[in-house]
Amino acid sequence: MADAAAVRAAVEQVEDPELHRSLGELEMVRELDVSEAGEVGVLVALTIPGCPLKDELTGAVAAAAGSVEGVTSVDVRFTHMNDEERARMMQGVRGGPGGEILIGGSGSTTRVIAISSGKGGVGKSSVTANLGVALARLGKTVGIIDADVWGFSIPKMLGIDRPPTVIDDTLLPPELHGVRVMSMDFFVQPDQAVIWRGPMLHKALEQFLADVHWGDPDYLLIDMPPGTGDIAISMSQFLPRAQAIVVTTPQVTAQRVAMRAGLMARKVNQDIMGVVENMSWFTGNDGTRYPIFGTGGGEALASDLDVPLLGQIPLVPAVREGADLGLPVTIVDPDGEAAGAFERLAVEVEARRPRLRAHPELIVR
Repeated sequence: MADAAAVRAAVEQVEDPELHRSLGELEMVRELDVSEAGEVGVLVALTIPGCPLKDELTGAVAAAAGSVEGVTSVDVRFTHMNDEERARMMQGVRGGPGGEILIGGSGSTTRVIAISSGKGGVGKSSVTANLGVALARLGKTVGIIDADVWGFSIPKMLGIDRPPTVIDDTLLPPELHGVRVMSMDFFVQPDQAVIWRGPMLHKALEQFLADVHWGDPDYLLIDMPPGTGDIAISMSQFLPRAQAIVVTTPQVTAQRVAMRAGLMARKVNQDIMGVVENMSWFTGNDGTRYPIFGTGGGEALASDLDVPLLGQIPLVPAVREGADLGLPVTIVDPDGEAAGAFERLAVEVEARRPRLRAHPELIVR
């Protein structure tokens, strides 16, 4: 006969895939029975009816219980919490009254990195998505805010096809490839345009930060819209101590425009970590590198801003194809040239800690 205490301990160690806390800590294991023949029955209380990750949780619970010696079968059943139970659980997840996590404040280890460009078309979003995956592959917990509210693309690039889960007044960001994402893409119909003025954009981004349970990830990447408009100003107010990465191409014209994004980051006292040059070259079948978009733009921008050139990303068809299909190149071709470049970029980012991280007001749940 399997040891019931050992089975319960194993099941309670399973992590809820959205809240990233153990089932035991969340008090989600309501019943657990073990028969003399080793048959296990488990009743788990979901946060809400119709939890989108119920199948994933079923597999994890069954695997955990089945790993105990003597277990012959596992039957996982579900109920859901009532309003009072759910409110109590979420209060515990948030740390209780006055116990919220502050970006850069006491108890927070999250590094916030705004990824910017002077203009569109330089591959800023693909850099953000693949950098996020590369950091996750280094064992880091990563969140991405798709702050490009007119040109949102991060969910599609990562292959995320479900909206956030809503628990009371809190949003749980969907996650794939180890990256949690929040985007306007989840709230706008395909045939709708986002026609908002500054105050509405400001409020939406504030909610992405304050009303989303990020779980204090190691990294929160912000995919900024091109240029230096309302959103860039709002994000600098919310996160004035965030680090910044400026993305450009080797083309001199792109470098000159990207310079403005870097100057704005510096003007609002953000620490510019460095420059990433995208589409640096195309490697032919003969191994020769062809600089299709010219050379020197990334180096020139880094020199003008007096920051390091963090990395050069080659022009690889798989990057574009992966963005269209929701298959990041860092996942589908992890040993390829582009994935290697993103891996080296992630190592550079990890090594370049901010000089100062603090914000006394913003709450990130």
